[in-house]
Amino acid sequence: MESGYTRESTRFYFILNASEKGLRKQLTILGSTGSIGKQALEVVRNHPEHFGVEVLTAQNNCDQLIGQAIEFQPNAVVIGNPDCYSRLRDGLQKYPVKVFAGEDAISQIVEMEGVDIILNALVGYAGMIPTYTAVSAGKPVALANKESLVIAGELIMAKAAKNRATIIPIDSEHSAIFQCLIGEDLRSVEKIYLTASGGPFRGKSRSEVEQAGIDEALNHPNWNMGHKITIDSATLMNKGLEVIEAHWLFGLAPEQIDVVVHPQSVIHSIVQFSDGSMKAQMGVPDMRLPILYALGFPERIPADLPRLSFSEYPFLTFEQPDRELFRNLQLAYQALEAAGNAPCILNAANEKAVQAFLAKQLPFFGIPAVIEQCLESIPHLQQPCLEDYINTHHQTTEKATKIISEQSWKS
Repeated sequence: MESGYTRESTRFYFILNASEKGLRKQLTILGSTGSIGKQALEVVRNHPEHFGVEVLTAQNNCDQLIGQAIEFQPNAVVIGNPDCYSRLRDGLQKYPVKVFAGEDAISQIVEMEGVDIILNALVGYAGMIPTYTAVSAGKPVALANKESLVIAGELIMAKAAKNRATIIPIDSEHSAIFQCLIGEDLRSVEKIYLTASGGPFRGKSRSEVEQAGIDEALNHPNWNMGHKITIDSATLMNKGLEVIEAHWLFGLAPEQIDVVVHPQSVIHSIVQFSDGSMKAQMGVPDMRLPILYALGFPERIPADLPRLSFSEYPFLTFEQPDRELFRNLQLAYQALEAAGNAPCILNAANEKAVQAFLAKQLPFFGIPAVIEQCLESIPHLQQPCLEDYINTHHQTTEKATKIISEQSWKS
């Protein structure tokens, strides 16, 4: 496995390898028809003097991708599902837009000349290879796909350091930490606190959560997100994945990363320093803010976005997450401590279990049960290479599928 990732190297591509201030940037948006992708295009639409679109990609949503391509006139578009190629090509035949199809094309397109920054808004495992390819090519990445670093964080960060590739996080929590660390010596960081809304089941009893259905799990109190990430928020796995991502982004030990439930979602995360002082980044819960910050970095671009009114939030409260009721958070910490391919196993098992829950094949508490069985049964590799991560993902997906199909989850 490649070496070269250190805490000190993190500071290098935070600051020194940033894009020049004031230049109009050409964007590749991976997953442009998803929640983050659509909000990113809204940012582009509102700031045409700062951003243009070079490439757009989607997996299956052909019609929406056609509409986006007609509006933003990118150089190229890619549809992940090859079966949609003809429809996409025909829909854009009157426009000077190159059309490609297939998963390999999505990974290869990030190496195109003319791309200033790649926004990876793909969901789950699908985003890992494009992130690895982008940093291998020395391309700056605005990262919304946290699974990239969960699955292969050590490999990707080492590759980014070697090729001087900037990685700027888009998750509101990691964006907050990133902003709080600008100008700071990373060696002075004592601890960080990732804030969590608590999801739709905060304060509920075990019996109430057991009886809850898909609609209740998808009813997030503060954020409007895709189905997978919303279920991850309900199980607190989203916060567990963020802990692992923060470990690699900021070079922190697991014991330096804590999670605190903050129901108002106004404080997006906090950094505690060695002298006892703390910095927090605040703002309304609106993903356009961290997207704009990541795309504009190192410049702060003025925007007509909602402002935080303290009169609307007279009380900001905090509480500890219930790791017994929501075991996924604890499982994520365990996977991080085990290191190697354990986080990859965690992520693959979770993806399959969430998919099964949304298909009504698995109850809510079946999700951590499937993950735990996969962590116990899939062989642990301490120093995996890229091929090992890929094999681990597929092996875990098969194992999770078998567990879900063979066991009775009716209670």
